[in-house]
Amino acid sequence: MAGHMMSVGELTSLVNTAIGDLTGAYGTIHDRHVFKLLRGEHRSPNALLRTALETVTGRTATELGFVPRGSTDPKLSPAPEDDPVYRRAFLAAAAAAGASLTAPTSAQRRLGSADVDRMNAKLAAVVSMDNKYGGTLELQEHAAALADEAVHLQNTHTASSRIRSELYGVAAAFTASAMWAAIDGQRLTQAEPYLNKAVTLAGLAKNRFVLYRVWGHAAIMYRHLGLPTDAIAAGEAARATPITRCDPLYASLAMARLATFHADQGDERGALRSIGLAQTSFDSADSAKHRPPWMGFYDQAELDSLATFAFLRLGKWDEAERHAHRCLAGLRPDLERNHALTYANLALAQLGQGDIEPAVASARIVPAAMARHGRVSMLLNDFTNRLTALAPRSSDTTAWLEHRKAAA
Repeated sequence: MAGHMMSVGELTSLVNTAIGDLTGAYGTIHDRHVFKLLRGEHRSPNALLRTALETVTGRTATELGFVPRGSTDPKLSPAPEDDPVYRRAFLAAAAAAGASLTAPTSAQRRLGSADVDRMNAKLAAVVSMDNKYGGTLELQEHAAALADEAVHLQNTHTASSRIRSELYGVAAAFTASAMWAAIDGQRLTQAEPYLNKAVTLAGLAKNRFVLYRVWGHAAIMYRHLGLPTDAIAAGEAARATPITRCDPLYASLAMARLATFHADQGDERGALRSIGLAQTSFDSADSAKHRPPWMGFYDQAELDSLATFAFLRLGKWDEAERHAHRCLAGLRPDLERNHALTYANLALAQLGQGDIEPAVASARIVPAAMARHGRVSMLLNDFTNRLTALAPRSSDTTAWLEHRKAAA
C-alpha cells in the first residue's frame, strides 16, 4: 500500500472487485477488515479473501504475512501459482464476470458511483498486471473488453450526466491500456485503431487526464512506427494538456518522453534541455498527491530510465550507463517489465563503451520470459547485432548467442 500510495478505502474497493471477478458477486469486505489485516489482528483470512488479496497485490499469502488457517507457522502457506497460468486464469475469470455484470436485463437500473468505483478498481488491476507482465496479448484483449463493458453499461442503463462522464473516462482509460499493451508488445498495427477510439471517449468524458495519457501513448507508438515528427507532435499535445500546468509531475513525464523523441532525431540540444526540464518539474512535484493508478509508475527511477533511452540514442554511452544504474537502484520490485528494459539498456550502454564481458552479464540478467517480450526482445536483438559486429569471435559473444537461443 505504501509503495502504490494506496489508501485503505482504495484497497478495500480493489479487493471487493477481485472477489466479484472470482465469484460474480461484488465483495462485502469493509475498511475495518483491512485495518485488522494491517494491524496483524487477522493473520489467516479465508480462502476467498486470501485469493483476492493475492490477485490485487501480485504477492503470495506468505509474502503478505499471512498463515493458513489452523497453523501458527508463518512459513506454511499454499504454494504460489505459476504466474503465466495464474494470469490467464485471472483474465478468464474477470472476463466471465464482466460478461455477467453487463448482461441485458428486462428492466433498466440507474447507474451510480458504485459502478464507477467497480470499473476503476478493474482499471487498477489492469495497470498492476501491465507493470508485472508487460503488454501481453491477453491483457490487451482484456482491457479492450472492459472498455466495451463500460460503454455497454451506459447503453443499457440510465445515469446522471456526471456518472456518464466518469464512465466514458474509464472506458477511455481502458482503451488507452489496450493501446499501450499493443505498443509494449510491439503489435503496432493493432495499437493504431485504439487511438481514435480513446480520443473520442476521452472527449466525451471531458477527461483531460486520460487525454494526456492517450497522447503520451500515441507519441510512443509513432516513435516505434518510425515517425519521429508525429511522435514529437503527439508528445507536445500531451505536454499542452492543462494538467501539466496544474501538476508538475505530468509536465515532467511529458518532457522526459520528449527527450527521447528529440534524441531519435539527433537533436542533442533539445534532448538535454528536455531532460533538465523534466528533472526540474519532477523535483517540484508533490509526491503525496492523489493521481490515477496509471500514473503510479512514474517516479525518479522512470525518469532515469527515459534519460537512459535518450542518451543511448545520442551515443552518450557513459551517461546512459549512469542513468541505468540510478534507475535500477530506485526501481520498485513490482515493475518487472521495467527491470528487464533497464538491464537491456544497461547492456547496450556497456557495449557502446567496449565493455563486452559486463555487457553480456547485464543482458543475461533479463529473465527468459521477459526476453521474449515485445520491447525487451527488440532491445536484446539490437544488443545481439551490435555484439556480433563488435566481437564476433569473443567467447562472451558465443556464450550470449547460446543463452539467447536457449531462451527463445
